[in-house]
Amino acid sequence: MLQEVERWLADRSWSAADRPLERLLERKRAAGTTVSVVLPALDEEATVGAIVEVIRRDLIDGLPVPLVDELIVIDSGSSDRTAEVAAKAGAHVVHRDDILPRMPALPGKGEVLWRSLLAATGDIVCFVDADLRDFSSAFVSGIVGPLLTDPEVQFVKAMYDRPLDTGSEPSGPGGPPAQGGRVTELVARPLLNLHWPQLAGFVQPLGGEYAVRRSLLERLPFPVGYGVELGLLVDALHTVGLDALAQVDVGVRRHRHQDGLALGRMAAAIYRTAQLRLSRGHLVRPELTQFERGPDGFVPRTYAVDTEERPPMLGVKEYTLRRVA
Repeated sequence: MLQEVERWLADRSWSAADRPLERLLERKRAAGTTVSVVLPALDEEATVGAIVEVIRRDLIDGLPVPLVDELIVIDSGSSDRTAEVAAKAGAHVVHRDDILPRMPALPGKGEVLWRSLLAATGDIVCFVDADLRDFSSAFVSGIVGPLLTDPEVQFVKAMYDRPLDTGSEPSGPGGPPAQGGRVTELVARPLLNLHWPQLAGFVQPLGGEYAVRRSLLERLPFPVGYGVELGLLVDALHTVGLDALAQVDVGVRRHRHQDGLALGRMAAAIYRTAQLRLSRGHLVRPELTQFERGPDGFVPRTYAVDTEERPPMLGVKEYTLRRVA
């Protein structure tokens, strides 16, 4: 298995610089492929506008052939000015609840990504988190690139350095900075190495930036919550095989970090997603109890763990009717 992972790393891991924008535009024009970029957003007014502006400036406006044909922000119920800021920056803003209204929306990022397949029309769908800071358009062009230049590739994840911005200096002279991706290292990576060792070569398996051919996405179930990235990656492996998966180095990712309690809930959802794929059996206790200090000591708080999944979009009548039309 180690040899297979090493071979995959050599054959299917690239840098964004390996495919210049001019080459991508040429291939896109020749093939007539369309690209949609989707940003799922909840209370991201501080960052979403700058991301949209960079994508428009570098990958849409002023190019002989836009690399991105469609730039959509899916607002999942923001209480701030996310929708207004995104629209002003040049995105097409769609509210989650306006997509597939006959089905009441469930809370969670995966729910938004699943519904976005009905809002976006591109042959390639590129997901980008809306809380990124110091955003580079290489996060889009880098992961879309292999899908435009290699017909065998179907699913591309971004990989990057992920510093944990704590406001403190790195420990020790010349020592490495504190790293983000805590749930990745403590939960997702051990699960993948133990149960899906073919996926052990992915540097950022839980990263929110990835591009996928629609023809694959529409065949996959979507966990509605935090488990969506792990679920899609594992299911893609079983659906199209390791050599259809790839990753691209896009530099450094900076974003808003979650607190420890939120990370605990994320970890529980990811474990549950893995458990379901391992056994498809009964989840004994789909709840997580955490503790917060109150005036009189520690207080238990119990949260439901995401247990819902949406079916492959090919099974939704509105989606199939749109394809026929």
